[in-house]
Amino acid sequence: MGKHLIQNAWYCATWSWEVSEGIFERIIAKHPIIFYRKKDGEAVAMHNMCPHRFVPLSRGTVDGDVIECAYHGLRFDSTGRCVHNPHGDGKIPKKAVARTYPLVERHDMLWVWLGDPALANPNTIPDFSCQNDPRYRCVGGVIEMHGNYEILTDNLMDLTHVEYLHRGLLGSDAISRGESEVLQDGTTVWSNRWCPDGLAPPAWDAMFDNYGKPVDHWLYMRWDAPAHMLLDVGISPTGTPRSNGIWMYGTDILTPKDETSTHYFWGVSRAYKLDDKSMDEAWRAAIDTAFSGQDKPTIEAQQTMMALHGASDIDELDPVLLTTDAGPMRCRRLLQKLRETDGVELPDPRNPALTALVEKTSKNYDGRILKVV
Repeated sequence: MGKHLIQNAWYCATWSWEVSEGIFERIIAKHPIIFYRKKDGEAVAMHNMCPHRFVPLSRGTVDGDVIECAYHGLRFDSTGRCVHNPHGDGKIPKKAVARTYPLVERHDMLWVWLGDPALANPNTIPDFSCQNDPRYRCVGGVIEMHGNYEILTDNLMDLTHVEYLHRGLLGSDAISRGESEVLQDGTTVWSNRWCPDGLAPPAWDAMFDNYGKPVDHWLYMRWDAPAHMLLDVGISPTGTPRSNGIWMYGTDILTPKDETSTHYFWGVSRAYKLDDKSMDEAWRAAIDTAFSGQDKPTIEAQQTMMALHGASDIDELDPVLLTTDAGPMRCRRLLQKLRETDGVELPDPRNPALTALVEKTSKNYDGRILKVV
């Protein structure tokens, strides 16, 4: 039997721009949910099922702040309460209530809480403020991958794979020679790789105006449960601060659709060439090649191979472990602990504002970001 999906946690459900007019639907951790905006622009998350005959409400229509079911015309307000029954004497049954979910709009995303509403503390939503910070230029999207979110987490928390899977694009020899560290504070984990004095990965070199000389390259990944990751990545001429090079924050948020499929929210918040729209397209192309063209088929083949061997989780197959698996394994242990205490012990992210000074900084941070021992 596979591992259950954690309920008492915030999940990224959509980008803000995905929910505009009408009804938007998405399955989040096996919950079919609709999203729509009221007349004042506030977003609503509601279970995608009419309590009368269980027809999806996504087949209905929005009228002001109210959803009308397409099957028998029952209407539900933004709290899920039925406010109109067009049949008989118009009496509204007490059970005529559609479930709604706590929803927070933050960092250009809609965050939904699936578990006990009394435990839904918005202060525990991880910090992705770079996505709407005017100091950065952000582009983003979402990809559906047919793979469990934990094997995708393994992929992102051990970035040594980029030298091989993304060779000719994001890979470089310096990555395999790099230094690694894994740090934890609360339920926040950092899996960092420092790769000094080597040629830049081809995609990075091209964006750095074909620099062609040795650089320092860093890939610092922050993880918060269940699978919210932020990558601090860039290059600068060897021995110089990041301000001499180019760098960005990469959003890598994994929201499970179910046990074998994942919504992969990606974003690039870059700190250079903010007015150059060609850089937007360059990053979209790089993400499409790396994520859709290389990571996605690899992860999906991995999921298929696990299923062929009767496994719903990679741990059931007793995998070989390498030193580079330290980050992924730390996340897996934390997730297991949260599963065992779901409803008692909750994710406790420790990632203050991206500009905060902290007790310990790593190479090329310039005293800029968020790591403590």
